Amino acid sequence: MKKLIIISIILISIVSLNGCKDFLDIQPVSQSIAVSNTSADSLLYKTSSEVEAALAGVYSDFRNEYFSLDYFVNGDAQSDDAYAGADNPANFQIDEFSIDATNSNVSRDWAYLYGTIGKANAVYNNVEAVPDLSADRKKQIKGEAAWIRAYMYFQAVQLWGDVPLQLTEVKTVSIELLPEIYPILFPARTAMADVYEQIIKDLELALENVPVTASHKGFVTKGAANALLAKVYAAIQPPQWNKVQQYADAVIAGGYSLVPEYDMLWNNTNENSSEAIFEINYEGTSSSGNWGASMFRGMDWKKFNTPSNDLVAAFDAEGDVIRKNSSISFDDVSGRWSDPYWPQSTFPFINKYRNIAQPSPQNFILLRLADIILLKAEALNANGDVSGAATLVNQIRSRVNLPNTNATDQQAMRLAIEKERRFELAFEGHRWYDLKRTGRAVEVMNNVKGPGGASLGYSVNENRLLWPIPQSELDKNTKLVQNTGY
Repeated sequence: MKKLIIISIILISIVSLNGCKDFLDIQPVSQSIAVSNTSADSLLYKTSSEVEAALAGVYSDFRNEYFSLDYFVNGDAQSDDAYAGADNPANFQIDEFSIDATNSNVSRDWAYLYGTIGKANAVYNNVEAVPDLSADRKKQIKGEAAWIRAYMYFQAVQLWGDVPLQLTEVKTVSIELLPEIYPILFPARTAMADVYEQIIKDLELALENVPVTASHKGFVTKGAANALLAKVYAAIQPPQWNKVQQYADAVIAGGYSLVPEYDMLWNNTNENSSEAIFEINYEGTSSSGNWGASMFRGMDWKKFNTPSNDLVAAFDAEGDVIRKNSSISFDDVSGRWSDPYWPQSTFPFINKYRNIAQPSPQNFILLRLADIILLKAEALNANGDVSGAATLVNQIRSRVNLPNTNATDQQAMRLAIEKERRFELAFEGHRWYDLKRTGRAVEVMNNVKGPGGASLGYSVNENRLLWPIPQSELDKNTKLVQNTGY
């Protein structure tokens, strides 16, 4: 009866508001859900320009706070590569594995991801009805929306595990439809395996319908679909290594190539390079400026994601001068701020995102070829081809003038690839997820070293490998169940 009363109030509100609008967005729980009339003259998108604008709006979410800041906090500050930095208690919780269900980053990231999923759903589910759009373009739009939806769900499932799987929006409202509407407005969590199944389905649809190339790397292409499929099959437990190799091979054969020098990726003169597969593009205008770059570097205030002593020591032990210098810069911050991990005279900043002018044209690369080459090396090694894996690792190492790997057996190669990915992809948002998917997160984090090689004293257990469901979502939706340990 309580649920009936609640949903009836919501429906009454929707019906009254629908008298003024053809559709609206409501957010009772996990995402913005389009609620539309079903009459013939009230299509969600009446023209091709409207649906194209809606798709552009889905793409524009790659410029929101999640991808400007939180994506890197979640992937790097939560790992052994960086400390939280700055002064945000929510980030400190993430860094120190003391996170709780009221953490503001947790709730906002849930909202960002499901907000984009809701936008992608609206495009995916309504583009077929647009009258002045070719059949081929409709397929391509569906493919692009499906890829973006899959990307967001891949983020969500790695952060929370089982998550609500919402693929439809409310089309019409009535008391008679309560049994159909209620699960959409107040969904339960879906098993992680089923979420991955949907992610793969969306990516396969994208692969079939998106183009080989686009005007720049900020649009979904077949290479982006193949790359994300390789990463998804590596993250599924147990990993499906044959699939990882299949899709990695497709990327490698897809016209991409490593740039000759590592620093060319970060010197801001080679954006959308031959190595980039999916890259968030910024124009450096008031409407398209990357404020996120200034979150990681600058002298005006203490920045986020301070590079860790552990990573710097690892770079030095390897003699990896080129990637260390491209990834980290040191400055004297005397008199500006103090830090428990670094002296003021030699304070480190992330060096990969260098253009901090406002508004900044700094691009962010989310997927690139070196990542996929090293994933293929993992797949080969897992399937017993240690020498084949070594060839690929050595290809990556040769670009930065390092000698060939000395790993000769499967276990040694597994650790060599892990180390290579750490150096190659530092501060690109991958490290934490690599540690999780390989089952190494607890061991690695509990052995992280700080200044002078002293232990940082982390006490991470399996329960801390997933985030808590936001308390605000639990309060709104009794079907959601909290993760163990929170």
